[in-house]
Order: sequence, then C-alpha cells, then structure tokens
Amino acid sequence: MLLPAAFFAVFFAYPVAAITGRGLRDGGAWRFDRITEVLGRDDIAGVLWFTTWQAVVSTLLTLAVALPGAYVMARYEFPGKRLLRAVVTVPFVLPTVVVGTAFLALVGRGGLLDELWGVRLDTTVWAILVAHVFFNYAVVVRTVGGLWAQLDPRQEEAARVLGAGRFTAWRTVTLPALAPSVAAAALMVFLFTFTSFGIVQILGGPGFATLEVEVYRQTAQLLDLRTAAVLTLVQFAAVGAVLAVHARTVRRRESALALVDPGQTAHRPRGPRQWALLGAVLTTVALLVLLPLGVLVERSIDTPRGYGLDYYRALGTLEGSGGAFLVPPLHAVGNSLRYALAATAIAVVVGGLAAAALARRGGGRTGRLLRGFDALLMLPLGVSAVTVGFGFLITLDEPPLDLRTSWILVPLAQALVGVPFVVRTMLPVLRAVDDRLREAAAVLGASPVRVWREIDLPLVRRALLIAAGFAFAVSLGEFGATVFIARPDQPTLPVAVARLLGRPGELNYGQAMALSTILMVVCAVALLLLERIRTRTTTATTGEF
Repeated sequence: MLLPAAFFAVFFAYPVAAITGRGLRDGGAWRFDRITEVLGRDDIAGVLWFTTWQAVVSTLLTLAVALPGAYVMARYEFPGKRLLRAVVTVPFVLPTVVVGTAFLALVGRGGLLDELWGVRLDTTVWAILVAHVFFNYAVVVRTVGGLWAQLDPRQEEAARVLGAGRFTAWRTVTLPALAPSVAAAALMVFLFTFTSFGIVQILGGPGFATLEVEVYRQTAQLLDLRTAAVLTLVQFAAVGAVLAVHARTVRRRESALALVDPGQTAHRPRGPRQWALLGAVLTTVALLVLLPLGVLVERSIDTPRGYGLDYYRALGTLEGSGGAFLVPPLHAVGNSLRYALAATAIAVVVGGLAAAALARRGGGRTGRLLRGFDALLMLPLGVSAVTVGFGFLITLDEPPLDLRTSWILVPLAQALVGVPFVVRTMLPVLRAVDDRLREAAAVLGASPVRVWREIDLPLVRRALLIAAGFAFAVSLGEFGATVFIARPDQPTLPVAVARLLGRPGELNYGQAMALSTILMVVCAVALLLLERIRTRTTTATTGEF
C-alpha cells in the first residue's frame, strides 16, 4: 500500500493542497474569511445553485430513462444483446469534449435540428441535461442491470402466487433488493454531473457554468486563485460527502443479498407487453445514443463540396489553424495514444497494488484505515481536474520533481483518473480469491511473489485486462488537467478538439468533428475488445463496472 499512497500523496494531495493554499493565504497568514467572502457573491451563488439543481435533475432523468434498459439487459435474452451492451457503454468512455461536440452537431448552429426545423438548443439547459443522460445512461443500465440479473426471480413469483399483484410484488420484493444498487448508480451519476466540465463548457455558453467550469474560468482566464481555491474546497467537500454515502451503499450490497447465476434469469421476451418494452428500449438507445453519434460522423464528412474526406485530409496540415497549432492536428492522435498507454501502465501498477492491499479484509482500526484509503482513491473522479492540472504546474517545477517540461506529466495526470477504475474492477475479483489457496502455497514454501504469480494472477488476469482497457479509455479522453499541462507542440485529441471548436470558421468546425469521430472510433474499438474478454462472473459489489 506504500507505493499507491505515495503516488497519491505526491501527484494528487500535494498539488491540490498547494493550489488551494495559494488562494487562501495572504503573505504568511491564512485568510479563511475569503471563503464566506467568495460564497457571498451573487455570481458564485448562481454557479453553486446551477451546479446542484442540474445534477439533481440530470440524475432523476437518467434513472427514469435508463431503468427500463437495465431491466431489459437483466431479464431478456435476444440477438445482438452483447453488441447493444457495448453500444450503450460507448458514451460513458467517450471524452466529455466529444459528447459535447456530438450534441453540438445535433442541436447547435448548423446542426441537424437547426437544418430541419430551425431549432437551436446548444445554449439551453435542456441540451446539457440530455447530454448528461446520454453520457450516464450506461452507469445505470450496467450497474443496476448487473445486480438485477443476479436476483432470483422465483422470490417475486412466490409473492404473486400468494396473491400479490405484479406491481405489489415488484415493490415489496425486488425494489428493496435493488435499492442499494439504484442508490449507488444515482450517486455516481450525481457525482459525474455535479463535476461536469467538457459538456457544460461546450454546450452551456456564457450563461451556464458548473463549479468545474467556473474553476477553469477563474484560474485560466481571470487568474483569480482566491476564488478558484474556495470553489475547489466546496467541490471537494461535496464530493467527499457523496463518496461517503456511496461507500455505505456498496457495503450494504456486499452483505445483504443472496444471488444466482445471471444465465438462469434471462429469457426471450414473451407476449406483446415484453416485446413492446424491448422495442421501447431499442428506440431509446437509437434516439439517445446512436443519433448524436451518427450526426457527429455525418458532420465530419459534410463539406462545402458535398460528402467527402476533406476535413480528415486537412487534419494532416496546418491549413486554417491560424496559429492555434504548432503541428498538424492529426499529430494529436499519436500523442494521445502514447500518453494513454503510459498512463494505463501507471494506473495498472498503482491500482493493482492498491486493490491487492484493499482485498485484505480487516476489522477495527485496520478496517477503518483501508476504507479511508479506498475513499481516497476515488477522490480524483470528483475533485477538480483543472485544479490538479494547474497544481502540477506550480508544484512539480523544482528538483527532484522538476517535471514541468517532461512528457511524463500528462500520463501522470491521466493515471490519477484511471486508478479508480482499476481498483473498482479488480477489487471484487481479488476479494473472491480463497485465502486458503494462498496459505497452502505459502506452507509449501512459495514466496509472496510466487504466490501472486501462481495463485492470484491466473484468477484475476481477465479482470486485469478489463481494468487496463477502462484505464486506457478514460486516459485517452482526460481533458480538465491535460488542457493545462499538454505542451503546445504535443496536444492530445480532446485538447485539439477544444482548440478547433474555440476558433471560428467552417474548416475548424469540420476538423473538430473529424477529430471527435476518430476519438470516438478508438474508444469504441477499445470497448468492443473489452466486451470480448469481459469476465463472465460479475458481482453485486461492482455490477458491470
């Protein structure tokens, strides 16, 4: 546990503490009165209110839209189910910049709705809310659906035999069993929408800003570290509270349920009602997931001369960049792949060691220490990535950690986001390994390294590959920290997309669509590969994630 703890101390806690400390100190004195001063401003109060209510509404909308999909994935067996599972997960692994770009192509100026009916929604809250549902649909479908598939349907059938109606049986038997899973999924959706950056940055315009967007504006545009530090602390406190509640729901899921093999609970739809539900879910996926992605691809080939690959060819030149790039935008593809591979290696090593440490169950002080460390590993998902990136610049600039001009700085920031996915994927599998196997190997003289190689590694190999795949996908799309620390001559794909969208002109817009399509394809291929190696045994602890 020493290496993961040191990694987070140096590359997460230290930069975040340093940047917030600069904002709250005046000379050598702490100025905590700045917190009430900043929070008392009308503009900041508006940001806090919008951040909170849009996260609540986004969460409720996502649950309403995705729960029928979770039921269909859990209880129905039909051709193409595996492909559908992969399709609904594509938005979750896409960078938020690409999600914003896809909806910009659908509802923005010159988008599909604008062309067909003259309707533009790119600077309205509805565009943000629907984009959040698009992004988080898979969180509910796969987390709740993963548990729903393992609930024994005979319990609900028994209630109906005893006279309960269909809804009463579901409300009294199935819903209480699903409640912890639904709560955990809702908390994760709330966390992702509360800290939303790329989607709001692109779709919100000047009228809408979350805490994360406001931290970026105060830091990068106004250089107001005082306000940014206070907002970072507010977001940190909110995220910590959400993660504490999430950890409690996870522990309930670990101990309260008796589960069955998911293969025993799914069946082909029977009767008009079940076929209608399947059709409704497929229609929802087509409109919510496939339509924005399809429009994104269509806009990438819709040139002034008709459909063609002109925008893709322009990515290999500096044509129309106006000084925004020192290298052709296409170079961002190679940069992103190299950075993501390095970040994945770091995340797998750090996250694998952390998961191995957390897999040792303990009570009392040891158990509390492990739970606290587990919560610490999740914090990078909610703490402002903008703060982390800017903190890197002001802390990692002196020996022995003078990394400000080093290429490794970007993978380190990306690995912070990848580690939680590695831990969440590997931890349930490691906890399922029978300790008696390790003890027997040790009694026979095997060293700890050989015990890991001969006992643990064969059992967790598939989970390790899945963890690496998720780490690669999220590293590929990291934007909040990378936008600060990526060198001008080595931009990543999300940074390049944001630069292109920030400049006027049809060529820049088309190139942004083309780069976003490339990034979408790379993420989708990685996800399809994950589906092929996905372990067949899932647990209620993590659902499908």
